[in-house]
This record gives sequence, structure tokens and C-alpha cells, in this order.
Amino acid sequence: MADKQISLPAKLINGGIAGLIGVTCVFPIDLAKTRLQNQQNGQRMYTSMSDCLIKTIRSEGYFGMYRGAAVNLTLVTPEKAIKLAANDFFRHQLSKDGQKLTLLKEMLAGCGAGTCQVIVTTPMEMLKIQLQDAGRIVRTEEETAIPLSPAAQRKILTAQGQLSAQGGAQPSVEAPAAPRPTATQLTRDLLQSRGIAGLYKGLGATLLRDVPFSVVYFPLFANLNQLGRPASEEKSPFYVSFLAGCVAGSAAAVAVNPCDVVKTRLQSLQRGVNEDTYSGILDCARKILRHEGPSAFLKGAYCRALVIAPLFGIAQVVYFLGIAESLLGLLQDPQA
Repeated sequence: MADKQISLPAKLINGGIAGLIGVTCVFPIDLAKTRLQNQQNGQRMYTSMSDCLIKTIRSEGYFGMYRGAAVNLTLVTPEKAIKLAANDFFRHQLSKDGQKLTLLKEMLAGCGAGTCQVIVTTPMEMLKIQLQDAGRIVRTEEETAIPLSPAAQRKILTAQGQLSAQGGAQPSVEAPAAPRPTATQLTRDLLQSRGIAGLYKGLGATLLRDVPFSVVYFPLFANLNQLGRPASEEKSPFYVSFLAGCVAGSAAAVAVNPCDVVKTRLQSLQRGVNEDTYSGILDCARKILRHEGPSAFLKGAYCRALVIAPLFGIAQVVYFLGIAESLLGLLQDPQA
């Protein structure tokens, strides 16, 4: 209803709860998406999502699949809260005339929501991508390292034998593994070297992805949810909201996947051996098209669809169940 007042604190809390639940469930798939999108033709380490996850578990352990999750869990609450609350706010403002929202107004509300969320999304994704892709970079460097010649290996072994005889420490043929970065270290380094702009690298590409995503997602969800609502009910059943969120989220994710590939490449600070570097959105798109072909823009598309579908399905269920409204009601009611 147009005259229904929205509760901004409740919307923010609902968005945060939904984000925390959703990210925890689907983060390993998101890690696979990032690594698949970042690998270039010359360094194809993973052949599929399942291959990526299996190799990640083998080389980094089970918790390796959650590398970068702390950043996401910390910032997904304000990100999802802003996205959902902003869309609700713009829809409310655009329907003040009492008329039903047209498709154009629904798209405008989604555009506003996508624009607002990049304030949090860009630094969150910037840090998350470095942490998620660190394992791939390390493995790429290990697999492409130039092996020592037999003569060099004999010299090292001879030195080891001499030191052993003298009671000294033995040098290792293998180089020590590079330390994995942490979110705190990355943030400090970026702020020291590039200032606040370092955390917002790829802002244009993030806007290019998130604004069209919201323009597609929110109107599609609203109309699918409306189709499943019984005529006698004010709200759709939770399963209708869940399915509508899944379908709308996966459709919007696949539609903007080329922009997501470009964004992921631009925000990756480290590259594997012989991998391209990019100076901007157009340069990145041009090099991907030239060196990897049009199909490269769909890398990780099914992973992204698998991430976004339950993420937004869960978000809409929490949002429409009004969990925060119930919590706030309990806090405000001294008799409860």
C-alpha cells in the first residue's frame, strides 16, 4: 500500500540477518566463482566449480573454502541492509501518489538501490577477492616455478651433508611458502599506498554490475512474488517469496555476469605468471575478448547463479517474515 509507513531500522536489521545467513551458506561457491573468473587461458588450474572446491580442500583444507568470509560476514550486513532498505524506500517514495508502481518506477527504485549499495560493496569485494584468490596465485606460482637443475640440486645436497656433519642447520631445496595475506594487512597496505581510493578500486565496474543487477532483480522479484500471492492474502506465502527471490536473483546474476568478470579482474591486485594486467574497464573487456573469446565473459556464471539464488531467496524470506519487526516489538513491549 502506498500509505504504509516503512520501518527503516527493521528493514536494516532484516537485511543484515538475511545477509549473514545467506553468505554462510553459499560462500564456498562464491570462492569458486572468483577463482574461475580470474584464471586465464594460459593458467587453467580449475575445470569446473566442483574441481575448484575439491582442489581447494586438498591444498588448503576445509576452511580454505571460507577464505575471505570474515570480510564478507562483517560487511554484508550493511551492504544487504542498504540494498534492501534503499529499494523499499525508493518504491515508497515513488508510490506516494497512490498509484500502482509502473515497471519504469520499479526499475528506477532498483537503480537507486544498486547505486547506494556500492558504498559498502566495493571495498568489501576488493578485500574479499584478494583473500579468495590468494590460494590460486600461490598454486600457480608453485606449478610454474622453474625447477632446479640436477647440478644445482647436487650442490644443495652436498651442502646439506656438510652442514649435517658439522651439526649445522640443513638448508631446504624448497623455498618457504609465501605468507597468506589477512584482511587487516590488506586494508592497512592499501590505505598506506593508495589512500581511500585503494579500497574503492573498481568502483566504476562495481556500479556497472550492481545497478543493472538491481534494475533487473527488484522489478522481476516484485512481479513474480505478486503472481504467487493469493487474492485473499496481503502477503505472499514465504515459499513464494523464496522461489521468487531465487529465480529473480539467478536471472539477474547471469544477465550481468560479463560485468562481474570485468570487475573481478580489475580488483585483483596480484596476477599469476603470464596473466594480463588491465588499465580500465574497456582495456579489460578488450583483452578478455581478444585473448579468451566471448565465452570468457560467462566464466563463473553458473556459480554466481548458485550463489545469488539462495542468497536472495533467504533474504526475501527473512525480509517478508518480518523477523526484525518481531524483535523490535518485543524490545518495545515491557510486558513481553
